[in-house]
Amino acid sequence: MPKITVTFPDSSKREFEAGITPKEIAESIGPRLAKEAVAAEVDGKLADLSASLHKNSKLKIITVKDKEAVSVLRHSTAHILAEAAISLFSYAKPTIGPVVEEGFYYDFDHKPFNPEDLDKIEKKMKEIIAKNESFQRIELTKKKALELFKDNEFKVEMINELAEGEISAYKQGDFIDLCRGPHIPSTGLIKAVKITKLAGAYWRGDAKNKQLQRIYGISFFSQKELDAHLKLIEEAEKRDHRKIGKDLDLIYFHEFAPGAPFYLKKGAVIYNALIDFIRAEYRKRGYQEVITPQLYNKKLWEISGHWEHYKENMFIVHVEGQEHSLKPMNCPSHCLIYNRDIKSYKDLPVRIADFCNLHRNELSGTLSGLFRVRKFAQDDGHIFCAFDQIESEVLGVLEFIKYVWEDIFRFKLEYYLSTMPEKALGTRETWDKAEKLLANALKKAGIRYQIKPGEGAFYGPKIDIDIEDALGRKWQCPTCQLDFNLPERFSTQYEGADGKKHQAVMIHRAVLGSLERFMGVMIEHYAGNFPLWLSPVQAVILPIADRHHEYCENVKKGFFEAGIRVELDARAESTPKKVRDAQMQHINYILVVGDNEVKNGTVNVRTRDNKVHGEKKADAFLEQMKKEIEGKV
Repeated sequence: MPKITVTFPDSSKREFEAGITPKEIAESIGPRLAKEAVAAEVDGKLADLSASLHKNSKLKIITVKDKEAVSVLRHSTAHILAEAAISLFSYAKPTIGPVVEEGFYYDFDHKPFNPEDLDKIEKKMKEIIAKNESFQRIELTKKKALELFKDNEFKVEMINELAEGEISAYKQGDFIDLCRGPHIPSTGLIKAVKITKLAGAYWRGDAKNKQLQRIYGISFFSQKELDAHLKLIEEAEKRDHRKIGKDLDLIYFHEFAPGAPFYLKKGAVIYNALIDFIRAEYRKRGYQEVITPQLYNKKLWEISGHWEHYKENMFIVHVEGQEHSLKPMNCPSHCLIYNRDIKSYKDLPVRIADFCNLHRNELSGTLSGLFRVRKFAQDDGHIFCAFDQIESEVLGVLEFIKYVWEDIFRFKLEYYLSTMPEKALGTRETWDKAEKLLANALKKAGIRYQIKPGEGAFYGPKIDIDIEDALGRKWQCPTCQLDFNLPERFSTQYEGADGKKHQAVMIHRAVLGSLERFMGVMIEHYAGNFPLWLSPVQAVILPIADRHHEYCENVKKGFFEAGIRVELDARAESTPKKVRDAQMQHINYILVVGDNEVKNGTVNVRTRDNKVHGEKKADAFLEQMKKEIEGKV
């Protein structure tokens, strides 16, 4: 029997007979590893523990402690969901069941399920799990696959798109499902499962196709993990930005404008405060702010490549017999601004910023509060620079992002380098050069990062940055993208020191990202308890009796003239009730005024968390608030 060499993550190597499986290798290393093994990573790709190795390979045994194990577990649980559903509802047709950020789902062609149906499915899943049935991989010819799934037009459609030799299925018990894998060794490894919700979905996300029933679920290697997850969901529901946004009168949604939020008075205060903050940073960092049109002739989008690569996401408008589109992004219009006159190398870099509204034609089923919208704005910016300025400009963007997210808002950041996608503009050589430049900038900034293969924009690679909120959830908000292609398509040039024309390079960047998404994340992160500088109402003054009103009006006037967002609550309610109401509205400072305060020129200060700070001179406390606002504490 020929020998193969297996290289482990610690660079150690061992020889084995060809045909050995990762499971057998784990058993040879030790019983603990064999017990905790879930799957394998062979030459960078996930595989079953039962896969045979026939050549020299790099091998990592994936255990329950590895994050990759969770996706394998949940994909396997999706198969169990499908088995449970069709065993209870024989005419239900399973379509696809991928792993997603919130767990997994499976789409079924079936009349609408009800809550009782979901309870039955979950119970059946637990029965299947208890049988501890093994997952077995089956390699299929196209002919055999089409015969096996002939009664399911959805599976047949997928099979017809696959090439011979690419088709496989998995079997547990009597249930067989089309799948490329990998899976956990057996169902018994799933120690906790929960059906979480039901939704409608179109086959392949296309509204022209049949509507399906989507069942979401979650699974874990232990009940303890599920209990912690359910507690997190409960806390997330309390923090839901749609609920808090309604309670605090920040935002409003109406069916006449799907995917387009209304910012009410208090929400507009926060929105504008964020823009003012970023705008002040632009001034320090040499950006020129512009305001650009909303509607453009399709010729612009043909030049940029969006008409070919992005048209399905654009709102198309017909004007005088010609096609136009509401802009989904600002970059092409900024190229037009750059090209309005001849640039010298001395003019570079040119940093253009834009808060204009953008529109993207998202499917109605994907819309979700402020997180997924059709109309939004970004703190959008584009930097036009010479090739030798790329590194310093990218470093400047990374510093800007770090300052805003870590120093001001106190979020944790995770960095990723997203590389060339399958459908992309430009050559492989250009992409390699751009990816290397971004990687070098990250290293020079001392930033650790991971690679996201194939997830770059169609015009260039990018640095994607995930932020972690108070509940440990990850959100993608800021980004920095390097683009050699769009400047070339728009011929954004400059005259060099040598008197010759040179191609400018373009850096796309957003710090907050979508202001709508940022608002949603921030509302949930702070649970409505905004820092003072962002609060729509920073202080409320509560007179105990009518005789205190005149003094309170004078205090309010002084605070208002100093720029404090202050209100006076003169309702004929008890002071304890007015205090509770102010706390429910998450107002930072509650200033109670009675006889002593009028006599002493003070206010009695308490905070929304019910801490009483006592009497403070009104003028001194005003200065304290101003310093807190200025420092963005």
